[in-house]
Amino acid sequence: MSHPESSSAAQDPSAPAESGVEAPERPWTTSVDEAARALGVDPQIGLDEEDAARRRERFGPNLLREHERRGALAILRDQFRSLIVLLLAVAAALAFLYGESLEGFAIVGVLGLNAVIGFLTELRAVTSMEALRELSDVESTVRRAGRQVRISARELVPGDTVLLEGGDVVTADLRLVEASRLQANESTLTGESAPVEKGVEPAPPDAELAERPSMMFKGTSVTRGAGAGLVVATGMDTELGRISALVEEAGEERTPLEDRLDRLGRRLVWLTLGIAALLVGVGLASDKELLVIVETAIALAVAAIPEGLPIVATLALARGMWRMARRNALIERLAAVETLGACDVILTDKTGTLTENRMSVARLLLPGRTFEVRSSDADRPAFVSDGRPVDPGSEPGLRRALEVALLCSNASLPDEDDPAGAAVGDPMETALLRLGAAAGLRREELLEAQPEAREEAFDPDIKMMATVHRAGGPPGRGGAAADGGAAADGGAAADGGREADADFRVAVKGATEAILHAANRVAEGDGARPLDGEARDGWEERSHELADEGLRVLALAEKEVGDPGAPPYEDLVFLGLVAFLDPPREDVAGAIEACADAGVRVVMVTGDQAGTARTVARAVGLDAGDGGVVTGRDLERALGEGEAARSALLRASVFARTSPAQKLDIIALHQDAGSVVAMIGDGVNDAPSLQKADIGVAMGRRGTQVAREAADMILEDDRFPTIVAAIEQGRAIFGNIRKFVLYLLSCNVSEILVVALATAVTAPLPLRPLQILFLNLVTDVFPALALGIGDADPSVMEHPPRPAREPILTRGHWEGVAVYGLLITAAVLTGFWAALEPLGLGVTRAVSVSFSILAFAQIAHVLNMAEPGSHVLVNEVTRNPWVWGAVVLCAGLVVAALRVPGLSDALGLVDPGPSGWRLIAALAPAPLVLGRLWHAARRRLFDPGRSLEAS
Repeated sequence: MSHPESSSAAQDPSAPAESGVEAPERPWTTSVDEAARALGVDPQIGLDEEDAARRRERFGPNLLREHERRGALAILRDQFRSLIVLLLAVAAALAFLYGESLEGFAIVGVLGLNAVIGFLTELRAVTSMEALRELSDVESTVRRAGRQVRISARELVPGDTVLLEGGDVVTADLRLVEASRLQANESTLTGESAPVEKGVEPAPPDAELAERPSMMFKGTSVTRGAGAGLVVATGMDTELGRISALVEEAGEERTPLEDRLDRLGRRLVWLTLGIAALLVGVGLASDKELLVIVETAIALAVAAIPEGLPIVATLALARGMWRMARRNALIERLAAVETLGACDVILTDKTGTLTENRMSVARLLLPGRTFEVRSSDADRPAFVSDGRPVDPGSEPGLRRALEVALLCSNASLPDEDDPAGAAVGDPMETALLRLGAAAGLRREELLEAQPEAREEAFDPDIKMMATVHRAGGPPGRGGAAADGGAAADGGAAADGGREADADFRVAVKGATEAILHAANRVAEGDGARPLDGEARDGWEERSHELADEGLRVLALAEKEVGDPGAPPYEDLVFLGLVAFLDPPREDVAGAIEACADAGVRVVMVTGDQAGTARTVARAVGLDAGDGGVVTGRDLERALGEGEAARSALLRASVFARTSPAQKLDIIALHQDAGSVVAMIGDGVNDAPSLQKADIGVAMGRRGTQVAREAADMILEDDRFPTIVAAIEQGRAIFGNIRKFVLYLLSCNVSEILVVALATAVTAPLPLRPLQILFLNLVTDVFPALALGIGDADPSVMEHPPRPAREPILTRGHWEGVAVYGLLITAAVLTGFWAALEPLGLGVTRAVSVSFSILAFAQIAHVLNMAEPGSHVLVNEVTRNPWVWGAVVLCAGLVVAALRVPGLSDALGLVDPGPSGWRLIAALAPAPLVLGRLWHAARRRLFDPGRSLEAS
């Protein structure tokens, strides 16, 4: 690909040395030649590695200056910025004011411990997020020493020649030197959403940013066409860098889950403040000491608010995201984590997701001759016709078609002396290049004989691509120059399709129906004959037959013209069809079956032919349904026919020949029906669909940069089963969050009820303020954390997804909070009464008994968080080693609170004695046993198949 203006750029050997390299101050005002000379580079060759290394040392990496990240001190400081900390600080101040220094220091100690735990867990979450961001790196295609290579965008330097195609994200500021139907989305800089036409012509010096067509800017994206540009600015010197230096870092994205947790927390704050105020009033009426009343009220308020909840939620999300990353699912936005658990429809493309994206040419159908391509080695295909091997060099029609296939391409193969090198470009184009190499043709050699003068980039609307070349007598057949370029009568049909003074050869490839529509002749020998309606219908039928075999089909055409600017898609000579084999992935069928078991529908949406889509769907176990394959035309018609037709579309599992706009219609169709939709895509045209879907999923290897930027999740291995694993992890994360919220609230309700009921009957307080704070530290952190980072229930993918708008706690969960809270409260108050009255242990020992029963009951209560109906001894909670670690740790802390001097004195606890321990042993397990019995009774009473979550 080249532009006439750029063909002689920077050829002067007296070009400035690297030490004097400076990008033009206003590169959009300069010509291509001037920009290249200023940068000391030939755009057609590019920099060599040594020169690039020197420039990188001088200009630095192509990176924007990172905004100041939230450091450890900031995280630690934030632990003391909350209403809870304020309440504790007031309690400590009152303790010191009333001469209770021990309690004051103890409260300060609790404050410190809470801060340390919050700091450590939040720091780990932040570190996990930063590590996830480092897993993805953007690459660019550049010319280095005459070769196309892929390098990290951070390695770009001024003077590099960057190649651009539709779907690329621009990674530096570029002065365009080549452009073919090039458009860019510059909304990130200008706010204008409409694509901007680009070219190589200079602009006036005073042109605004949006009025510089010869420039491409870092952070924008290529929406159509192809081109090449010289890097004129990198890093903070780019327009994006200048803007970045002027604005503050945007706030972190808040997810629906975080908003729900915040709303829950605010409601609990006001609820517990109201309860605390009520207790103060009751306590004053009962002539209790003001300090005890105020401290108790504040401690209850703190105990009732699960302050560990946002921290545990953050850690659960971060750990889940890290697990997904280890399974090759990189989460870009936190919202996708919880949304995954509610996903019930996956819209997926075909190529590379359901198939291996390992394209190889299986067959060539030319006029009058069919060639099969056979090989045990994909890099060394052999040509077979009528069951016999053929020499491509002896088949002019075959060479003619292969030349067009190689010329009309943007791909490249590794050098012949570098067999381990990777091909660069579209898989279909690289398959054609490998086939050409097997026939003794290489694109580089063809381009030397027929230099490229112009390119018409692939247009998804017309489904064709073209390149224009100077005719130079290509090997294999006579060109325009070879035969004089003239015919006796000047007729196109008479002279094989050549026009007088035909100095340029147009190579075209694209969809069969598009090429046949643009062609009026068909190849015959070295010439052409008219293509009539019957022949056109015959070729379309052959194309459909190939598609029905599961093959992807590409049509080839050419013509010769005298003007390189002539319309490329008129009066074409049809050359034939190329059929590609892309076998289905072996692991897809099992993943689709797993989705069906999990209540998740998989729908194929492809631009390929209906026959190909049907064959691949059948191979991977995707049922096309009663309506069969729905084409784009069928979709448009059905959308305007009412609810019955729309309902039929909702049941369809295979859509073919769909446009980007129609993909949006399919997503909206399912979303309007109440579904949560995940969309898998890879191209620039998929970006709107990825943004519209509830979860946009992009391919990490073959996906365009625009698609990856638009997505919520990136499949780094391009495998469909990866999204199934991510959905499982998303369900597990939400389930874990639900478990520890239920656990925390039920524990806190029991603390409130214990103190509130004792205060209401003017009995001695069963718990002192510091004891409540200590229990709050023990039970709100360690068991909750263990639940938050546990593995998924093995049966999580055997149930349908939860409704998208379902709250964290349903009515059934709130019933559980109340029942569990009452069970624990009853055990504590029963033990407190028994210690005071029948056993006569005194207030101090009785308080120690009630404290111990509450502590051990809450610790054991973590086992009540197993899924309803699960085995009592073997379930997802008992299999969680973190839970047992938390149980042992918390039990040890409780025993220490009773028996370690200093700590027991601060908390006002003593050893309960033999009778007290027997009472504790009898009552502390009661809430666990009764809780499991309540599960079983509730299930039998309402619905044997009904779970707590479904209530």
